[in-house]
Amino acid sequence: MDAGIQNHAEHYVHDLSNPTAPGLCAEMLGVADEACRAGDFELAAEIYTSQLAELEHTDRGLCLRKADALARGGRIADALDSYCIAANLQALRPDELQILVEVIAHTIRTKEQSDRKTINLGSTSESRCFESDELDDEQNLDLFSCRLCKCLLTEPTSLVCGHTFCKRCLEDDLTKECRSCRLKPNKSPRQFTVDGLRVNVIVSGLIEKWFNSESKARRYWLEGEGLWKKQDVPNAILKFNTAIELEPYICRLLTRRAELLMEMKNFGQAIKDGDTMCRLRPQWPKAHYIKATAFRSAGRNEEALQEYFYCLALKSDWIAVKLEAQKILSHMFSSVFANDGLATSMQPLPAGPSSRVKPSSLLSSLHSSLPRDGAKAGCSKESTLSCSKFKDGNSSVLQRSENANSVGFCSLFVQPVLKRKWTEDAKAFEPPSKQLKEDKASSCKTLPTFSWGRQVQSQLLDSADFECSLCMRLFYEPVTTPCGHTFCLKCLERCLDHNPNCPLCKENLSEYLATRAYNKTLLIEKLLQRFFCDELAERRKVHEEEMKELSNLNQEVPIFVCTMAFPTIPCPLHVFEPRYRLMIRRSMETGTKQFGMCIADELKGFADHGCMLEVRDVKFFPDGRSVVDTIGIARFRVLSHGQRDGYHTAKIEYLEDKKVEGEELMELLKLHDSVYDQALGWFTSLKDDMKNQIISHFGQLPVKDSDPQDNPSGPAWCWWLLAVLPLENKAQLTILAMNALKDRLIAIRRVLIFVTRKRPR
Repeated sequence: MDAGIQNHAEHYVHDLSNPTAPGLCAEMLGVADEACRAGDFELAAEIYTSQLAELEHTDRGLCLRKADALARGGRIADALDSYCIAANLQALRPDELQILVEVIAHTIRTKEQSDRKTINLGSTSESRCFESDELDDEQNLDLFSCRLCKCLLTEPTSLVCGHTFCKRCLEDDLTKECRSCRLKPNKSPRQFTVDGLRVNVIVSGLIEKWFNSESKARRYWLEGEGLWKKQDVPNAILKFNTAIELEPYICRLLTRRAELLMEMKNFGQAIKDGDTMCRLRPQWPKAHYIKATAFRSAGRNEEALQEYFYCLALKSDWIAVKLEAQKILSHMFSSVFANDGLATSMQPLPAGPSSRVKPSSLLSSLHSSLPRDGAKAGCSKESTLSCSKFKDGNSSVLQRSENANSVGFCSLFVQPVLKRKWTEDAKAFEPPSKQLKEDKASSCKTLPTFSWGRQVQSQLLDSADFECSLCMRLFYEPVTTPCGHTFCLKCLERCLDHNPNCPLCKENLSEYLATRAYNKTLLIEKLLQRFFCDELAERRKVHEEEMKELSNLNQEVPIFVCTMAFPTIPCPLHVFEPRYRLMIRRSMETGTKQFGMCIADELKGFADHGCMLEVRDVKFFPDGRSVVDTIGIARFRVLSHGQRDGYHTAKIEYLEDKKVEGEELMELLKLHDSVYDQALGWFTSLKDDMKNQIISHFGQLPVKDSDPQDNPSGPAWCWWLLAVLPLENKAQLTILAMNALKDRLIAIRRVLIFVTRKRPR
């Protein structure tokens, strides 16, 4: 038994009418209550039966307790007898039938699950979990459905976060945030204004091409919704009819038309739409609810009750439906005794045209279709009395059937849901409105079999629909701009390096550039993965090969032609040229975070020697410019010059100082210490303001190395000194190119002597 019913075992909604009545044993009633809490409903029912037999006058509250225990124990037919006894004494309130309704719904649910296992024989292609439609609808949506309205995307609009919704849904959404990732307006203010919402050109074209008929139907549907809001019901129903003529099997569309028909009091056609929905999606609770509501509105309460039961079998926590079922059952029980004048005054059912129903044939079906167990029922004189009162003409409404077979509650319905077929003509409903035409869904006798998700016809699939208009190749990491155009991420970035306008419509994208919200359009990415996986794999392979080539820091090193750079020395850069924006971005994307720095050369374009820089941090400005914090890591010699996408490249080899040993090493160490002391003296003699400027830009003079040959590029203090000394670039370049530390120290000593002599006294 499901959790909802088990929870009720812990408390009772029925009180004894007279707990102190003679014959009642408080201890026995306590035992019965404890048995109910423990789930032993048979014992509880026997105790309640024995207590009732001891009473001179039937106690209504005890009858209800017995009925509840019998119902929970699965003996619904016997429970009905006790409910009838209680109803005979005083009309049943809806809340007193809560357990009966829950048990019936649970029994239907269990029986249907069992039937499906038998029918499907373990076939995964046919078997679908009975609860699947009970899950959140979003889990069952395909790629082409809006996550807000759950319908086909209409005027699909892609937000900067990458998620796509209907434009109308976004405009109507009061939260003004993406329902998938909860992107807030302050992160993209323009896109969350009405003027900022633009239709995704690529997705819109694909929807029109692949689902032309449904797309048209959806537009008529929305037009009908608009007219309905304006209370123009006649024209609204015409729009809905046109939409259903185009697409007769959209359940949500049928739902809306059924609701409109009920507002027009055309309950017959609303019932037809509800029946169509139940056949199309038999496990969708909303379909049975619409059908039940239509039956109820038409005054056909017994049929409405059947659909309410099935709603609860599919969705047990639907409180409103449970209450409606309880109200109908309450009214039916009271109506049984109306002819004998035993029913108390009841509130009329609000939906139906009549305030009272005839003796219920449904209760007869319930009673006769359930298994009976006379030995355990403990039928008392009260039971015999109650059964004798349920007469309808010449037949007993609740007549016992000793030989009845156990067929379960599913006998209440035409057939188990998944076994329903349109093998017989539809029942004659009320004539439809003159404004309604007989649509396909209500007139056909067989319905198509649907698999989950819309199917795209293979002849409509064309990879050319997914080509970037900039590189003319298949989209790779597709990004949609706020103006609705889609490009490859890398293509868009390169275009925005040169101009902050859309490459196609020329709309200004400065704000989009400032946020740098280059998120992939997930819908297009998923469509590529589903329909063009091979082409996408090939496109990815080409991209990876390009990135591998760019990351080879020997064969094709990007060269920034600007200023002198030295190993271990910081080199901050202000990047604003489009070619260098691209170069810096690629160095980050490849993961190397490195590029070469050379000074310009009039003949070759850049010098034959330079320094490799490593990016430590990048700060972007809203207009695309950036400040790049780099530091020198190694020297190199250029073997060949080249170009790529506007910036220079080079094939290089790295430079290292030649190491010396023995006497040469001893001489090198003396020279190293001497030049360092000379450099320290020069720096110490500088004016404070000049020293402060040098320190703020390059830092303090590095300490003297214990082993000057430890670093392949030599001691760090040499490069610090070379960077701060007032030398021309050509002189600095000459020293940078030296591969002997001794030669470099001698050159630095000469410079120090020169600047010391030149310094004004």
